[in-house]
Amino acid sequence: MTVHFIGAGPGDPDLITVKALRLIQSCPVCLYAGSLVPEAIVEAAPEDARVLDTAPMALDEIIAEMEAAHAKGQNVARVHSGDPSLYGAIAEQIRRLKAQGIPYDVTPGVSAYAAAAAALGRELTIPEVAQTVILTRTAGKASAMPPGEDLETLGKTGATLAIHLSIRNLREIERTLGPLYGEHCPVIVAYRVGWPDQMFIEGTLSNIREKVRAEKITRTALILIGPALQEVDFRDSALYDADQPHVLRPKRKA
Repeated sequence: MTVHFIGAGPGDPDLITVKALRLIQSCPVCLYAGSLVPEAIVEAAPEDARVLDTAPMALDEIIAEMEAAHAKGQNVARVHSGDPSLYGAIAEQIRRLKAQGIPYDVTPGVSAYAAAAAALGRELTIPEVAQTVILTRTAGKASAMPPGEDLETLGKTGATLAIHLSIRNLREIERTLGPLYGEHCPVIVAYRVGWPDQMFIEGTLSNIREKVRAEKITRTALILIGPALQEVDFRDSALYDADQPHVLRPKRKA
């Protein structure tokens, strides 16, 4: 018996991996985060499977379901949104499973930042503009940020920022990053990426808060910030440069 932690992707059922879908189709128990995982994904579970939405459940209740399945020798599909390694709260579940000696594994999924970039047709790393992407969030009701991971410290890098779980903190984001990135730095708020009602709101650090307020968006949104989001002139990557030989493309003879 194994508990399979599965990344279901950001919302589009077509973005789930082949491996993840096969696991869901084969597991007699399916526990899914119903507030973020589309029902279309868990509909792939066996017809007689025990399928539970864990959104209203506490951690102890979720673990109890896994322990019950373990006692029966039944595999569990534990379905999370996006990729479970990012803000998936799987670490606390894994800690409990290890204590109980219950086997588990993790199947990755498409993260919201990657799905957003794809839907926008953008690259987040532009030569000599930004070569680093930082995935982070801001302090909220759930927990504080660790020392050294505050937005001001991260913003000093000038990297492309993908800020999760922070749509209610746009005022603080503007105040902190404005002096570092400039008030005209491009910002894109990606709302419910991959869902039928997905929306992308484009603006700058100086006006994005008002634009988001006008759309009445208060949850389920990712904030992308950085100069790489702007249409600017930049040099071509060296990857395909004819004058940049490498092991797979030897130097051309004169």
